[in-house]
Amino acid sequence: MSSIESLAAGLFWPLATIGLYYISKALHRRWPSLWLSPLVAAPAVLIAIALLLHANYRDYMHDSRWLLALLGPATVAFAVPIYEQRDLIKRYWPVLLFGVTVGSTTAMVSAWGLANLLGLDESLRLSLMPRSISTPFAMVVSGDIGGVPNLTAVFVVITGLFGAVVGQTLLRLLPLRSGMARGALYGMGAHGIGVAKAHEIGREEGSIAGLVMVLVGLTNVLAAPLIAWFMHST
Repeated sequence: MSSIESLAAGLFWPLATIGLYYISKALHRRWPSLWLSPLVAAPAVLIAIALLLHANYRDYMHDSRWLLALLGPATVAFAVPIYEQRDLIKRYWPVLLFGVTVGSTTAMVSAWGLANLLGLDESLRLSLMPRSISTPFAMVVSGDIGGVPNLTAVFVVITGLFGAVVGQTLLRLLPLRSGMARGALYGMGAHGIGVAKAHEIGREEGSIAGLVMVLVGLTNVLAAPLIAWFMHST
């Protein structure tokens, strides 16, 4: 294989990923369906292409590893919404702190308990625990506590999709009248996908959802060493 052919082969998966992301984003903007969102449509098409080409996950990650490296700068960029919402944090910090603590604890304990109930091995249990955190944070936490970061990323997407669907039902059933309550529900339960859904409801809901999502991620990253110590000592 010539150097040009090798370069073209190495660029196939990254370009396919980026291209499908923008295509699905444009389709979702025109027809705002959950199934056309970039987190659903793009991976589904990529999996179909991989099956047709008889490619595997290792091939994809070998060529697209630089995309994964961009999660680092993306994590740092989460400081922007915290700065923008600093007045809101000062005003409601006790409520936000309580909600983030209770929500994170409930998510991790329920994931660990369900994994134990189903008899999953330790690697899967630890990979499931950070499923309710946004992907950049979840992969960091997963690696710190002994999970498999790439597997955790899959669980995060599944949790976000499920949380967005269930969130719509909960908003109809629960008397959540304040924008903070509605936004926090999506930010805690469905992270990135939930933030997008919250923005569809209103600007305040979207801002709160984004803020809660970031605070949950930062809290869990900071608590990861403690979680790892507890997991390996029990």
